[in-house]
Amino acid sequence: MALQVKCATSFFFKVVNVAKVIVVTSGKGGVGKTTTSASFSTGLAMRGNRTVVIDFDVGLRNLDLIMGCERRVVYDIINVINGEASLNQALIKDKNCDNLYVLPASQTRDKEALKLEGVGKILDELKESFDFIVCDSPAGIESGAFNAMYYADEALVVTNPEVSSVRDSDRILGILAAKSKRAVDGAEPVKEHLLVTRYDPKRVNSGEMLSVADIQEILRIPLLGVIPESQMVLQASNSGTPAIHLEKSDVAEAYRDVVGRFMGEALPMRFTTEKAGFFKRLLGGN
Repeated sequence: MALQVKCATSFFFKVVNVAKVIVVTSGKGGVGKTTTSASFSTGLAMRGNRTVVIDFDVGLRNLDLIMGCERRVVYDIINVINGEASLNQALIKDKNCDNLYVLPASQTRDKEALKLEGVGKILDELKESFDFIVCDSPAGIESGAFNAMYYADEALVVTNPEVSSVRDSDRILGILAAKSKRAVDGAEPVKEHLLVTRYDPKRVNSGEMLSVADIQEILRIPLLGVIPESQMVLQASNSGTPAIHLEKSDVAEAYRDVVGRFMGEALPMRFTTEKAGFFKRLLGGN
């Protein structure tokens, strides 16, 4: 983000780039982290922000598939860390957004090849050119996930409306609070945002899923958005298209709302209640 900073030795203003590192994380796999990373970074770029999204899932990369750039991967983050390629050689420009770039993970290396010091150097270099750096974290609390969240300024904690997913997210919050660089340095804590994915109000009403209120009561972090359950997410992933590009779909609208709220807009929280059927709407229902 561009920030105006007044120079101490003069009376003019100098524009300084203050990049934000945002980790998309959770404890449980399959909750929609990569789907969210792809759509969230795309949404930021669509608003004119220079954005890069990094895949930290070494050995099991999928971000390149969802972004539709798997055939253009030549070098990856491990090649950059090992000095086998420059950052510019490894970055892939998104085919739909001029402001968006992808840094893929390695598909053949071990997770231990991802070193914290190397990650820090890459992020420092990216901060010189980008407004937002989105880190797509692997599931769990292993080294890959730790590397993804260590340098974060903000975190999107992704959870499904089920007890095991929420419990694992709670553990991630503990790690962010105690082991992130900000925590180690005694700096301002990582700013945490809650994102509930695969939400189905009908199943919530029948008691099959936790409600948004239930999840918030457990995790106690601000709600950034609710992404409805939709088969279109799978279709988008299979076609190499971030879900935010699915025109006139609830999922795309939900992700656009998420980006808007992240940027400071006051938007209503949609997709948390069950849609009325045809006859109910005729009788004046919602």
